[in-house]
Amino acid sequence: MMLKSVSLQMLLIGLVPVGSIFFASTAAAQNTSELGVGLGGMVYKGELSPNYRFLNNRPAATVFYRKDISGAVTLRANAVVGMLRAADQTVEGVNGNTAPLAVYRAANVKGNLVEVGGGMEYNFFDYHNREDKVHFTPYVFVGVAGFFAGTTTSSGNQPQLNRKGNVLSVAIPAGVGFKYALSTHWNLGLEAGARKTLSDQLDHIDGKSSGQDDRVGNPHDQDWYFYNGLSISYTFYKIHCPDKSQEKGKRK
Repeated sequence: MMLKSVSLQMLLIGLVPVGSIFFASTAAAQNTSELGVGLGGMVYKGELSPNYRFLNNRPAATVFYRKDISGAVTLRANAVVGMLRAADQTVEGVNGNTAPLAVYRAANVKGNLVEVGGGMEYNFFDYHNREDKVHFTPYVFVGVAGFFAGTTTSSGNQPQLNRKGNVLSVAIPAGVGFKYALSTHWNLGLEAGARKTLSDQLDHIDGKSSGQDDRVGNPHDQDWYFYNGLSISYTFYKIHCPDKSQEKGKRK
């Protein structure tokens, strides 16, 4: 309970500055914003999958809102939901055989994760400028997010690893992407990003919980998860009408 309380406090502390910047920037923003959705995959990385494994991708989806504050800088808010799956039997060791630790544990994890966060994107080109011939841009992003995961871990060899529970914590998203303006309003996107969590409980194995030892988990690292996918978004343009009083003054 104490861990959840600390994680919730960190989440609130982290999201307040992002939210303040996001809404305070409206006054100085450009006249473009985007609303979009995306589909892709989510991948877990932790004790039961020590390296990123593409075959561990499971369905995931996102919805996001972007606000351009300049040709290069975009602020965004997003939500992501996806599935997590991994198993010791897929961890390769020497000569393609299953790694010894994975054989010893014989565990697997499955569950779902929901993320809500915000951050900043840096666009290398102003792809919304219809006067330019460049209607695409690569970009990088970084932010802060809170996530809630419900997972179940099962082991064929170590009954003490059979656990089911929820995790509420904070993650640091970062990654790269590509945007392409199909038309004045419609855009396609491609993104791949990593989430460094502040928790080691996505798989309920950390090598220091009750009944565990450092042979089944690494007590000195934390879990990760990844999202990669395609998106489509719609651009809104805000048109400023001329001040009527100024127009009358010009006529006089």
